[in-house]
Amino acid sequence: MARNREGLLLLLDVGPSMHGVLPQVEKLCSMLVQKKLIYGKYDEVGVVLFGTEDTRNELSTQLGGYENIVVLRDIKVVDGDLIENLTRIPRGTVAGDFLDAIVVGMDMLIKKYGETNKGKKRMCLITNALCPIKDSDAGTKEDQVGLIAMRMAALGMKMENIVVRGSLSGNANQRIMDENDLLLDLFSKKSSVKTIYVDSPTALLGAIKTRNISPVTIFRGDLEISPNMKIKVWVYKKTAEEKFPTLKKYSDKAPPTDKFATHEVKVDYEYKSVEDTSKVVPPEQRIKGYRYGPHVVPISSAEWEAVKFKPEKSVKLLGFTDASNILRHYYMKDVNVLIAEPGKPRAMIAVSALARAMKEMNKVAILRCVWRQGQQSVVVGVLTPNVSEKDNIPDSFFFNVLPFAEDVREFQFPSFSNFPISWQPNEQQQEAADNLVKMLDLAPSGKGETLQPEFTPNPVLERFFHHLELKSKHPDAPVPPLDETLKKITEPDLELLAENKSIVDAFRRQFELKENPKLKKSTRRLPQEKPSGSDERNGDDNVSDALAINSIESKPVTKVEKIGDLTPIQDFEAMMSRRDSPDWVGKAIEDMKKKIFNLVENSNEGDDFSKAVELFVALRKGCILEQEPKQFNEFLCRICKFCHEKNLGSFCDLLASKELSLVTKSEAIDSDVTDDEARSFFVKREPKYED
Repeated sequence: MARNREGLLLLLDVGPSMHGVLPQVEKLCSMLVQKKLIYGKYDEVGVVLFGTEDTRNELSTQLGGYENIVVLRDIKVVDGDLIENLTRIPRGTVAGDFLDAIVVGMDMLIKKYGETNKGKKRMCLITNALCPIKDSDAGTKEDQVGLIAMRMAALGMKMENIVVRGSLSGNANQRIMDENDLLLDLFSKKSSVKTIYVDSPTALLGAIKTRNISPVTIFRGDLEISPNMKIKVWVYKKTAEEKFPTLKKYSDKAPPTDKFATHEVKVDYEYKSVEDTSKVVPPEQRIKGYRYGPHVVPISSAEWEAVKFKPEKSVKLLGFTDASNILRHYYMKDVNVLIAEPGKPRAMIAVSALARAMKEMNKVAILRCVWRQGQQSVVVGVLTPNVSEKDNIPDSFFFNVLPFAEDVREFQFPSFSNFPISWQPNEQQQEAADNLVKMLDLAPSGKGETLQPEFTPNPVLERFFHHLELKSKHPDAPVPPLDETLKKITEPDLELLAENKSIVDAFRRQFELKENPKLKKSTRRLPQEKPSGSDERNGDDNVSDALAINSIESKPVTKVEKIGDLTPIQDFEAMMSRRDSPDWVGKAIEDMKKKIFNLVENSNEGDDFSKAVELFVALRKGCILEQEPKQFNEFLCRICKFCHEKNLGSFCDLLASKELSLVTKSEAIDSDVTDDEARSFFVKREPKYED
């Protein structure tokens, strides 16, 4: 058996008590095979049904017994025919014995792979465990389970038990159910068996592990508590984002008769000079450039190597803190699990002692981690104790990455108190909104969580794999509708809404709905100087703000090359939004400065001062957006100095009344911008500001 190849045997209960849930079982098994056809096309899968009227298995033929068990498919490489078999699972007529089915499955795996081959052999049992288990002639049922579990452990077999309960299982004999649960629990204690209980079709679809991912350590070394105390540990990934499979470009240019055609598409890039587009620039003459505002800064690979930070591989303790100081929303990226190095009893004792002490004192540890030698980045994270409740599973830690100061994005939302009284919700509206939010809680008190992350499949991925399987058989097949079970993840729960119709109706009655006038899509939005709905909303400053903002929201992107006299603000914003050259931002700012200066200098007894103030507002917001606060601050100082020399103090007073001041550090960094390119500037460059 190949190292990365898995042998999987599905043990499916098809007895009468399982008929109501078999459609979901068919979907689950089909999803499993669909993913194996992509990620594990050499894996081998077999299917055994128990609870059938017929009996068809080798153990029954050779030894007798093991009745009502049918081998639907022998263990062999996955193919499209297996999906067809799993979408039409025959229904059984008698009660199924899952213990006999496990023995038949073990016998099939042994005959297929041999007793000495400890490869990736796995069984998956799906049942509701509501039917009685037959008594054994040799000892009690518990003794029989113990022998089977020991045999599985010796052969390196693993098993997953998916037990369907709750609304899916219907009426049940409590005594039989408790006895079967005890037997399944014995399997978990004595061998590599995991038992999962599900109570909804959605949880059933996410219960089985559809992809076989081998755990790989990202760190092996010392957890340095102090220079004189180190613990040997390994670090694995605990969770990871499941992404779409890598899709490659396919070429149909090869003739159909060419059996050796790879149909690959190769892409080559040519770099040409801006001055002479016919001249190709060779690799040795190229250099990377990075945007810095309106400019592009070239940085060579040698310069990058010279300034690279190359820390030593290590995991060091920085200190301990109360668990309440580290909030859940601080966590970044994926979760890792830190365990003691296998085969090191002293390391296991040290990890267990540290984890239990931290758990008792409600503490977490802060670590500085460099996972690999030569890694350019340092990770700072929190270590949370994970104390095991089972004797055969050692204690461990969970590790979550914490953000640095520059990773934190603080979104400032204006308070309702800044709005007029007529806009603020009254007590009845607030109560209706609170009740609606409580109704939508996925984990209400006294009930289990509705969509548990570990049991909720990704509906987009599942639909993609289903469509891919259809396209492999029928190239012109349309996109299938979303499965009814997956709809419960993506759409509102109709049962929940029906049960709480009075709450929804009460919320609807408390709010008057009005049609929103259709506005043009905003291409860019500048930050406001004051919260919307401020008490000074009737002043002229809000009129100028509105002119600056509305001109950006409603203006289409056009290639304006200069600021005209009719619509200077719109022209200024159009030039600022151009990205065909880095010079347009600087040119727009300089043109706006000249326009404002001319209005102030040539104004007849201050007639043009109000218009100049409007342009000042637009200039200030544009400089914040493009991270050029220094240019605005210098120009404001220049204007004030000019007005002082020319006895134009009324203009400075007008600026002061509109609170047009220097751009501060906080405004330069935390400005409310939605444009993607401007957002990247906030992350990548240090703004030039003056307090």
